[in-house]
Amino acid sequence: MGKITGFLEFARLHEAAEEAQSRVRHFREFIERLPDEAASRQGARCMDCGVPFCQTGCPVNNIIPDWNDLVYRDDWKRALDVLLSTNNFPEFTGRICPAPCEAACTLNINDDPVGIKSIEHAIVDKGWEMGWIVPQPAKRRTGKRVAIVGSGPAGLACAQQLARVGHDVTVFEKNDRAGGLLRYGIPDFKLEKRHIDRRVQQMREEGVRFRTGVHVCGDDAVDAGAGAAPDAGARSGVDAARVLNLARERVGAHALLADFDAVVLAAGAEQPRDLPVPGRELDGVHFAMEFLPQQNRVVAGDLVQAGISAQGRHVVVIGGGDTGSDCVGTSNRQGAASVTQLELMPQPPLHERRELTWPYWPYKLRTSSSHEEGCERDWAIGTRRFVADADGRVRALVAVRLEWTPDPAGGPMRMREIEGSEFEIRADLVLLAMGFVSPLGSLLEAFGVERDARGNARAPTEGAASYRTSVDKLFAAGDVRRGQSLVVWAIREGRQCARAVDESLMGNSALPR
Repeated sequence: MGKITGFLEFARLHEAAEEAQSRVRHFREFIERLPDEAASRQGARCMDCGVPFCQTGCPVNNIIPDWNDLVYRDDWKRALDVLLSTNNFPEFTGRICPAPCEAACTLNINDDPVGIKSIEHAIVDKGWEMGWIVPQPAKRRTGKRVAIVGSGPAGLACAQQLARVGHDVTVFEKNDRAGGLLRYGIPDFKLEKRHIDRRVQQMREEGVRFRTGVHVCGDDAVDAGAGAAPDAGARSGVDAARVLNLARERVGAHALLADFDAVVLAAGAEQPRDLPVPGRELDGVHFAMEFLPQQNRVVAGDLVQAGISAQGRHVVVIGGGDTGSDCVGTSNRQGAASVTQLELMPQPPLHERRELTWPYWPYKLRTSSSHEEGCERDWAIGTRRFVADADGRVRALVAVRLEWTPDPAGGPMRMREIEGSEFEIRADLVLLAMGFVSPLGSLLEAFGVERDARGNARAPTEGAASYRTSVDKLFAAGDVRRGQSLVVWAIREGRQCARAVDESLMGNSALPR
């Protein structure tokens, strides 16, 4: 694979990025793909390791050594074919995936891993530039009708796979455009929405129907107000479907089951984790998913300006994950006076102990491009309360430092507040980015789906009942089934669920698992 001595001759090369002080002035992507020659040299670093742990580290099991080798040999078209054989949307993962494949790279044991993500990015972008990525409509139709609820990466992957084997697929999306959190959650500076539009158009030409602005709900809700959109001004802590929801139509769950041969739930995990402390109700304390989608809509031209703006404000982001990082980058671009990010857990080490973690995802400090643009970060911080100003708007956050100690019995780490460590942070805008706890209960209740202990749709991934819920003809894939996870996991589940649906409808399936 690659050049036998390539990993000794060539250093890892990172993709070029626009300088921080320049890119914070706009919402466009700022990372450039590798030039062909540079990508070829990076492909040459892929060593003939015998057992490619990168493939098992990748949730979609990309055949990484093969396309590294093909890029090294300047055979880009075949590299694209290999890449697309396992991943429907590498232009998404090549931009926003954290690259667990690189953590599992054999070279990562004692050196910088192969730049797998940058090579993937280069392959798929070149594929679009050269016109190699074209619609693949089915040669024959099966006459079977499948409904997919949700148009995020799981729903899109499932829809494309099923359409390509001849099923009539209809995707239902409650928002006005397809894409799920890819469109209304991930900032444009990480993923410009033209990439989604291009894929949606390809899928339309493959026969997929998209019905946007449709809220799938219980039959009683349809009877109570057919066509009425939920309250767009409601807070998202109760029901994320009510936030910026432009639904023009309601469709009953049982009507879908009656009208289609199979229904797939791919609606994601949209219930955000709340922070029930005094002052939570104050104006200026918002969930991240109240804040981020508004900026997506401003960039798309749907809104003149975001209703929740960080401009001139002292912003505190609670939560240290990717969503929190997205809030940091968006706040800086909106002109925040300052941005502080707080994390409940202790600060991770700067470097992992590879001999203990490889080939698994390591626990170490990660600094995103948004952090590099300007942000104060603090760890092991607990929020006690929010303080209001004279107008009832948040003006400060009262926090306390925490100490984490191992449990002598071997259980989870124990947390305690450090006495006398209470302090106050100025905060004109607080964004809660602590993850998502479950899918919307209203959707699962509408279908009568049995849930697991975490509130997700219960559906196994192995055996004859693969991806099937407790309701006949009803399948589940992505975050609605597994809980909050990565885009690449959603694509994997969408593909695997498509195979399960195809087997259910046809008795067997030629789709890859």
